Amino acid sequence: MKLEIENAFIRATVKDSKAIGAIVRDLRKQSKLTQAKAAAMCNVGPRFLSELENGKSTIQLGMALKVLQAFGLRVILKHRSLTNE
Repeated sequence: MKLEIENAFIRATVKDSKAIGAIVRDLRKQSKLTQAKAAAMCNVGPRFLSELENGKSTIQLGMALKVLQAFGLRVILKHRSLTNE
């Protein structure tokens, strides 16, 4: 996934767990962190971080949000019309 960086903001449309995982992996690698160090920084286990980065669809939402927050990300939900695919 190509991240669009705009005025120090990352803007990405996320449609599935694989997209979230790709963003986390890209940010971790840009920060030159191993999965073990990033997991410790996020206060999650390395297995969880690996599963998140690999797009596992059954991960715990609360823990995923904890990882996103640790990397300085926030989730913004935007409503769209159901007829506007």
